[in-house]
Amino acid sequence: MPKRRIQKVAVIGSGIMGSGIACHFANIGVDVLLLDIIPRELTEVEKSKGLTMSDNIVRNRLVNDALAKSIKSNPAPLYHKDFANRITTGNLEDDIAKVKEVDWIIEVVVERLDIKQKVFENLEKHRTPGTLITSNTSGIPIHFMSEGRSEDFQRHFCGTHFFNPPRYLKLFEIIPGPKTDPEILEFLNSYGEQFLGKTTVIAKDTPAFIGNRIGIFGIQSLFHLVNEMGLTIEEVDKLTGPVIGRPKSATFRTVDVVGLDTLVHVAKGIYENCPKDEAHDLFQLPDFVQTLMDNNWLGSKSGQGFYKKVRKEDGSSEILSLDLNTLEYRSAKKASFATLELTKTVDKVIDRFSILVNGKDKAGEFYRKSFGSMFAYVTHRIPEIADELYKIDAAMKAGFGWEHGPFEIWDAIGLEKGLELIAQMGKEPAAWIQEMKAAGIESFYAVKEGASYYYDIPQKKLLKVPGQDAFIILNNIRTSHAVFKNSGVVIEDLGDGILNCEFQSKMNSIGGDVLAGINKAIDLAERDFDGLVIGNQGANFSVGANIGMIFMMAVEQEYDELNMAIKYFQDSVMRLRYSSIPTVVAPHGMTLGGGCELTLHADRVVAAAESYIGLVEFGVGVIPGGGGSKEMALRASDSFMKNDTELNRLQEYFLTIGMAKVSTSAYEAYDLDILKKGKDIVVVNRDRQIATAKAVARLMADQGYTQPVRRKDVKVLGKQALGMFLVGTDSMEASHYISEHDQKIANKLAYVMAGGDLSEPTLVSEQYLLDLEREAFLSLCGERKTLERLQYMIQKGKPLRN
Repeated sequence: MPKRRIQKVAVIGSGIMGSGIACHFANIGVDVLLLDIIPRELTEVEKSKGLTMSDNIVRNRLVNDALAKSIKSNPAPLYHKDFANRITTGNLEDDIAKVKEVDWIIEVVVERLDIKQKVFENLEKHRTPGTLITSNTSGIPIHFMSEGRSEDFQRHFCGTHFFNPPRYLKLFEIIPGPKTDPEILEFLNSYGEQFLGKTTVIAKDTPAFIGNRIGIFGIQSLFHLVNEMGLTIEEVDKLTGPVIGRPKSATFRTVDVVGLDTLVHVAKGIYENCPKDEAHDLFQLPDFVQTLMDNNWLGSKSGQGFYKKVRKEDGSSEILSLDLNTLEYRSAKKASFATLELTKTVDKVIDRFSILVNGKDKAGEFYRKSFGSMFAYVTHRIPEIADELYKIDAAMKAGFGWEHGPFEIWDAIGLEKGLELIAQMGKEPAAWIQEMKAAGIESFYAVKEGASYYYDIPQKKLLKVPGQDAFIILNNIRTSHAVFKNSGVVIEDLGDGILNCEFQSKMNSIGGDVLAGINKAIDLAERDFDGLVIGNQGANFSVGANIGMIFMMAVEQEYDELNMAIKYFQDSVMRLRYSSIPTVVAPHGMTLGGGCELTLHADRVVAAAESYIGLVEFGVGVIPGGGGSKEMALRASDSFMKNDTELNRLQEYFLTIGMAKVSTSAYEAYDLDILKKGKDIVVVNRDRQIATAKAVARLMADQGYTQPVRRKDVKVLGKQALGMFLVGTDSMEASHYISEHDQKIANKLAYVMAGGDLSEPTLVSEQYLLDLEREAFLSLCGERKTLERLQYMIQKGKPLRN
């Protein structure tokens, strides 16, 4: 059987999900055909232009408008605006025959079985045998949709449930139909993970599948618990947000964003189709939810839900909260709990759960009840919705943004404690829990030889979680493979002669301990290994330098110490570039300030597609001082071309820093020349990033890596460029576009990137520019405005960004 490849897909239905799925396939380089129905009638604008229902612009209006709206939405569905060129639009009457040319057809029309069946009937007339055909249904039974279709259709048909928005939420549920070919499931499982960057989970054809079945139970359980405990929505959102590793939107804000009607639709589907669910009554809507539905208070889409944004008389805005007792909006109330205060010094979320469930206040009671209910519920869903417990955890993490799944949380507090919480709720766990306990197994997961294992219920023993061989999971090797550790980093042996330097500081900020760790990693790699990766698997690669350290030195006017600290940072990034072994940096998430400067100085970069990279130091009143200003001047110099206007090129790089530009994806970082085309690479699946970075470092070493020669050929333009920049900043300050302090920062940057006030264009060394950069940085640290900005950001706990 020839190897199946996906070069072109057809997406049927251009609504929010359809357009989002089309955009994500475009993100990974696939040619997309996006089709939808034709309009029923002309708009007034079309009539005024003399258009008719036979004009293409009219017939494709719905699909074109939907796609345009999706592309303009925030967050952006595309990694780069140019990727929209990979999407061709059409309609289901004129263009349906084109589906014969595609490798995969994905149906994303309205959630009505009769409409889906009619669409599949029409598609089968034009589909080429052997073509994949799937439905993005969120709950309609898969076996109903393929009834009456050909044998070939049914063998190549299944459900493929993307979560919204498709670019950002990683869960990809694959739901087989009664006749789906196992090879098709295997292909989609692999394709979803490797190409689409998803966490793929093969689910059973049960109502709401895995993610929504557990997720909606969790939300409905909280709805009922709110009434029982008399909690406010602010209190619930405080208790169910980042403190337990959930998104900042927590519960009620998430419902507002998703839409209450969407949640209610799924909850009703579970209630109607799962009569034997032991928590069946829980899926009935509480009175306050029904009132919101009756009032059409659905959240963001209707302008109000559990929260409502209003404009006050003075022109400012305020977000009001719904009082669940009176169902009237009121000013927000601050929520605070003694139990949460106990977790403030506990950086790792997984270590907080044992504290939370032992709390003596209302928060402790809340966690005991909510976790007790959740633990009981998930035990009974096996084998109904999945045969393996790790699939439930994987679905909740990838689909709902949980840092830890329910079985992982249970492990964190201990098996016996979890059983105690279940008993306190008057519930019983599934029988297999007691069988596991009787077998002497006290946890659902274990790590052996760097691999994750889970408890398999039928075999009553721990088995290796499948599909992890392509990954390197740092959490699994951090202890067993560590070769060095300090308070800021762990250096791990990845095998095959490659080391990894993993940051362990708060928010992966870069201070003296991290820099010492980087230098130690280079020492070790140069002595005993063949290459070095700098990467981690935290929420963000690095939010930048430790601004608290900078602030304290500046306040105390310890400028000699500050000068030494900045020089140490500069020397460290230069050592990264000019070591005798290949260095690879693996950025992901926020990669700001100093994190960006490390990225700029690696031999190669293996960036996650979701990397937000930029030099943002202007936001705290300084210029990049860890080699970033120097590097932008160098990269501008390298971009100068014969007969090019060099001043214009230099200005582009100046503005990258001056406007604190941050890429909204790794692909946009190419536009900013932070990543280099043809050298640096992007991976869509972050789980593969460290393994890919290791492979790149190994390949560079195998090809015969030679230590680079330090650059002394950076062309700077001197007074010619400096004069241009100073005139520009004068004009902007005079027009009140920037403040006097902003002008001072910009002028300092201008001096560095121009190479000082040299009388003519000159070739200089990197060290010459680093010295200018450091001098400028230090002078700005003494400014009152800079200190005020630094203090504000420290107090707010914000990363170093504009």
